[in-house]
Amino acid sequence: MISVQSLRVEFGARVLFNDLAFSVQPRERIAFAGHNGAGKSTLMKCIAGILPPSAGAIHAPKGTRIGYLPQEGIHVAGRSLWVETESAFGAAVALREKIERLSRELSKLDPRSSPYAEMLEEIGGLELQLDATNPERMKPRIESVLQGLGFQKSDFTRDCAEFSGGWQMRIAMAKLFLQEPEVMLLDEPTNHLDLDTQLWVEQYLVNYPGAILLISHDRTLLDMLCTRTIAFHHGRAEEYAGNFSYYERESVLRREILFKQYTAQQREIAESQRFIDRFRASANKATLVQSRIKLLAKVERIPAPEMDDAVVKFKFPAPPASGHSVAKLEGVAKSYGALNVFSGFDFDINKGEKIAIVGPNGAGKSTFCRIITAREAPDAGSHTFGHKVAPAFFSQNHSDELDPDLTVLETVVQSASRASMPHARSLLGSFLFRGDDVFKKVGVLSGGERSRVALVCMLLTPANFLILDEPTNHLDMQSQDVLQRALIDYPGSVLIVSHNRAFLDPLVGKTLEFRAGRQPLLYHGNISYYIEKSAADQALAAGRRAPARPTPTGSSGGSNNNGGLSRKDQRRAEADAREMRSKILRPREIELAALEIRVAELEAAQVTLTQHLSSDACAANPELLRDTSNAVEKVTHGLETSYSRWGELSAEIETLRAKLGLTE
Repeated sequence: MISVQSLRVEFGARVLFNDLAFSVQPRERIAFAGHNGAGKSTLMKCIAGILPPSAGAIHAPKGTRIGYLPQEGIHVAGRSLWVETESAFGAAVALREKIERLSRELSKLDPRSSPYAEMLEEIGGLELQLDATNPERMKPRIESVLQGLGFQKSDFTRDCAEFSGGWQMRIAMAKLFLQEPEVMLLDEPTNHLDLDTQLWVEQYLVNYPGAILLISHDRTLLDMLCTRTIAFHHGRAEEYAGNFSYYERESVLRREILFKQYTAQQREIAESQRFIDRFRASANKATLVQSRIKLLAKVERIPAPEMDDAVVKFKFPAPPASGHSVAKLEGVAKSYGALNVFSGFDFDINKGEKIAIVGPNGAGKSTFCRIITAREAPDAGSHTFGHKVAPAFFSQNHSDELDPDLTVLETVVQSASRASMPHARSLLGSFLFRGDDVFKKVGVLSGGERSRVALVCMLLTPANFLILDEPTNHLDMQSQDVLQRALIDYPGSVLIVSHNRAFLDPLVGKTLEFRAGRQPLLYHGNISYYIEKSAADQALAAGRRAPARPTPTGSSGGSNNNGGLSRKDQRRAEADAREMRSKILRPREIELAALEIRVAELEAAQVTLTQHLSSDACAANPELLRDTSNAVEKVTHGLETSYSRWGELSAEIETLRAKLGLTE
């Protein structure tokens, strides 16, 4: 479908990538991986035709439509949301408008005249063309996509200029989805989406009929959707036949194998060079020396392995000791005009708890954060901090409070404590400020860069209660890992507003959900548990067959209910569940258990072969080295296939267990 041939892109003396070649097949899902600035977005712009490459070519069959969603910079005004989205069906809309215009002209003509007959025939032909575009699907498709992306029906007539930047990106995404190009290029599509919308987008992309090229810092999305990964690193691009997690594992293995091969070759070269140097002046050995020199000249040198970027191990400054109760809300109410955010809301967080806050945009998450940190007073009820609680709040507009005349380093040093001062420079590096970047003035930074500076400032400030509002929005994978590890080890209490499941799942033990028009609900589990549990409860509330289970724990207590099902319906649902478990779930669980044994065996074989590859005996025997390397590749391919099947089985089992109301 698309062929990239010998592509080279350079900016001045810097080469982003050289001699890049790959192809995109129909319905493929390809992830672009690599640190910020490695060239991922640049490559997308080249494929979209926005940026010409320095050399090479990109070919696509005639008529192939390529759709591109940039990371930012889209703003539409002057048209209603509906009209703007409807423009995705440009050809159909143009046909319909022409038919309407000709119909108005037709009414002014004499029905007995030849112009009338000619125009009537033309309208008939246009209507046949319009019917071929299936216009009756336009309205329901537009409604479905807009509502899936979080818009309400009342938004359809609003001018696009009334929507913020994040919603502007949703408008652009809606148009792209409705156009259904053969190849879709998505640069950070989930950056401004809440969890519900993200789940809808993921399902839409899974079922999308075209090919998808994706840049994202959302590990869950990459793992679920993509089957190939192209990684950019130090001016090179490498392909991996798997999702992002497979790329992470395989890239480590490739570097280990390359390092061992490089070391073995360097040992052979050094040995040959010692022989040449030792006997160069010996007449008796002249023939052997010349032979060795010729052989050495013909050796295809393995390039020296490139060092990975250093991974910073950051720990928060030791927080001051606090009491068991960190913060408590009792009977809290908050309204903005006619909009009631919540009322009679009770909530408390205790020492050491880490809680995720989720819900649609505008449901009250940010309001709750401002109230729990005492930055905003409730209309009713009380807020109290516990004994010696020292809160620190990171919000999306916190970056606006930074002094624009200070450099990045000066700003961070001002916030750092004496104990955390030595970590300031290395932490800035792990949050994408490297080299001379730390001497830039804050006033010249982009919004995302200022947000990262504000986050570093907060991390270096001693506190025992952290409230983080979308902390990962502008972070690459490595920066997310640094922050995640630090928060896991952090002994204080944490509230995090985020939709990043891979970031949150190992970290949080509870999930607080906000929904417009109802009290917040507290789920005693991480994000994956919350998604599974809330989906099961919604299905039960809708009257679908499902076994009765308790509703989530809410701030007001809440009792269990059976969703209005009669006892007869409950028995029938329980019988259906037993049959599904016996005939569908159990065989998959058996296959998964066998597959896990197979994976363990292959992983053990991989370790043994890798160790053998590094042995002196293997390094000294080129034929044995080649055979061992081939064996490693074969085992790695088997692992890749097993990992892929394991992922499919796990997803099927999770879905079935959710339908049956089973939890770990």
